[in-house]
Amino acid sequence: MKMYLISLGAGLLVGIIYSLLNVRSPAPPLVALIGLLGMLVGEQAIPVGRQLLSGTAFMAACDKSNAISHIFGQLPGRQAAKKVEVTEESNS
Repeated sequence: MKMYLISLGAGLLVGIIYSLLNVRSPAPPLVALIGLLGMLVGEQAIPVGRQLLSGTAFMAACDKSNAISHIFGQLPGRQAAKKVEVTEESNS
């Protein structure tokens, strides 16, 4: 969650600087976000494609190349769930 707040703060700071300099952002927000999504998905096209060509199913290819975790980052709550699993395994 901290990473998201830092990212939001950095974006707000840049927006304030743009406002003070009286310039507009280089792209409308929706266009910029869709462009970023395209970049993230495009980065994973080759690793997932290689897995698919080797005969791996699509979801397994995404898992093996860590494509989903790369595109969405560390989602809130996932880290806590992993800690619980590790704790339960170590107690067994």
